[in-house]
Amino acid sequence: MSKRYACALYLGFLTLPALAQTAARPEPAGAVEPAAAADAAPDAAPATVVVEGRRPGPGVWKVSKGDHVMWVFGLYSPLPQKMDWDSARVERLVAKSQQVLMPPGASIGVGFFRSLTLLPSMIGMEKNPDGAMLQDILPADVYAHWQVQKGKYIGQDDGVERDRPFFAAEKLLRAGLKKNGLAENTAVGDQVEKIARQSKVKLTRTMLEIELDDPRTTLTAFKKMQMEDLTCFTKTLERLDGDIDAMRVRANAWANGDTAELSRLDYIERDEACGDALLNSPLAKTTPALQNVRERIRAGWLKAAEQSLADNTSTFALLRMKDIVGPKSYLAGLQAKGYTVESPK
Repeated sequence: MSKRYACALYLGFLTLPALAQTAARPEPAGAVEPAAAADAAPDAAPATVVVEGRRPGPGVWKVSKGDHVMWVFGLYSPLPQKMDWDSARVERLVAKSQQVLMPPGASIGVGFFRSLTLLPSMIGMEKNPDGAMLQDILPADVYAHWQVQKGKYIGQDDGVERDRPFFAAEKLLRAGLKKNGLAENTAVGDQVEKIARQSKVKLTRTMLEIELDDPRTTLTAFKKMQMEDLTCFTKTLERLDGDIDAMRVRANAWANGDTAELSRLDYIERDEACGDALLNSPLAKTTPALQNVRERIRAGWLKAAEQSLADNTSTFALLRMKDIVGPKSYLAGLQAKGYTVESPK
């Protein structure tokens, strides 16, 4: 099942890094709006330059209890399009570990052949019910802003006008990234998985597997329902330019291994509103398998991490940066349970 359809099934925003880490830092009351701040701040210029070439990436966080340790490497997306990650340091840590924990997320387990039978039901999932156009369902001022941002980043594409606001916002974001030298990146995680296989280190998935009792009925219901995604769409329009500037800062900090900058930056999610449009929808609220997804993902990863720390003298784990830093991070959760957490030097 493609990422786009997974997103339509309420879970894609949890597994697509570009949608999960796109917000600029929240401004205090009375602060300059993001776009204006980018022009006014004297230190904003470096953020316009996206790094290139071979880069080390960040250091690793150390979680330990007694003589058992887990090395945690932070993933971030989007990253500079022309960056090449130097994985030598990670290769050494993976090679001396007994287990690698892959990053958490959620997936819908319908099986390959079963998903093929569902393909007809998937057609039209991105589109507004009853053939509505964006102009038909958006307030006039929001639609006018959409036309400006669409012209800036997407250009002439009449097809997107039939998309639900949620999916139109996704396409706008991706187009904005491309025009600014950034790209969604799964290559780092894929490379770590390849290193683990080559080193014959045990790989453990930490994805929450969601089983829908009747996927076809869920898909049909989804296509007929109106999503409460106006807030998601509006926030994307309002914050896109500032978000892209913030993403440049984070991408450069990740590429250059600037741990101090990575730890200082906020990873408050622009797409909280987009996630809520999905997970708080009437359909999700009446589908048990789609309830408390975020909490279940977190609990599942923490359980896997504690088990791995108990079983192994050395574990290597992948987490998104947003799940590493901050008082509500996964590592803060481990620290609260009595584990020692140390940032990279």
